[in-house]
Amino acid sequence: MATAIGVAQQVDWDVPEQTGLWKDAWIRFRRNRLAVAGLVVIVVLIVMAIGSRLPTTPGGLWKILHIAGDPFQQDVTNSVAPPSLSHPFGTDALGRDVFARVLYGSSISLTIGILVQFLILAVGGTIGMVAGYLGGWIDNLLMRFTDIMYAFPDLLLVLVFVAAFSNGPRLLTIFAAIALVNWVGLARLVRGQVLSIKEKEYVEAARMTGTSPFKLIVKHLIPNSLGPVIVTLTFGIPAAIFTEAALSFLGIGIRPPEPSWGVMIEDGYGAIFADQGLVIFPAIAVALTMLSFTFVGDGLRDALDPRMKR
Repeated sequence: MATAIGVAQQVDWDVPEQTGLWKDAWIRFRRNRLAVAGLVVIVVLIVMAIGSRLPTTPGGLWKILHIAGDPFQQDVTNSVAPPSLSHPFGTDALGRDVFARVLYGSSISLTIGILVQFLILAVGGTIGMVAGYLGGWIDNLLMRFTDIMYAFPDLLLVLVFVAAFSNGPRLLTIFAAIALVNWVGLARLVRGQVLSIKEKEYVEAARMTGTSPFKLIVKHLIPNSLGPVIVTLTFGIPAAIFTEAALSFLGIGIRPPEPSWGVMIEDGYGAIFADQGLVIFPAIAVALTMLSFTFVGDGLRDALDPRMKR
């Protein structure tokens, strides 16, 4: 009997190591090779965008390092030139370096795609949180307003808004216009999350102990609804980039000579039969960026879903 007790005491129980939510999500995210590849591409694009703006000279760091030229410098004697060592993507109709303009345009497109999501989070997140937490007639009023906004065609409303405020700062106008039509989905998502979470036992217990509504929202509701919100915002970035490209292609987006990818596609469309690369290269940049953010969004959705835990 003593021997059996001694053996039992020496058993090394294999207790699985406990990991936090975000650490566990990162482990699952790394298993998705497409998501990791998309994240690498996004990091490269961000480095390209920052390098094209810093230092504050046309072409930025890439011109100093002789990687790319000046995106604004014209050379009409070398217009629509084929790709070469000095101009990897060739030149456009005004002799400007297409490669330098693609690098510089990444800063505009990424800025619009990312910063618009902060505006969407501020508007949609606030409306959804207030509607879900307070409920009653406030919830009904805010959701009916959300339904009205949802009824308008997105692109048409963006066009009307940009045209109405065409005399203002164009970049800020585009920010506001895209955010104006894209906060609806996030508001509905946040409201649904809050309605579900506020009925949980730990939230009821915190409310019974006298926790203030503000602390309840900050400590319980917001952290526990972040997963779906992060995924939605990630998917919203390529949608905002595509909207900006569409507006610029229609001639009401970024004003030339600022080389956003949409502006470059619109400029190259007029000379597409002379040089297809003027359209192909910025279009590939738009497609690659949208695809990368989509892969990252898929990876985040799987990583932050507790049902995907293995």
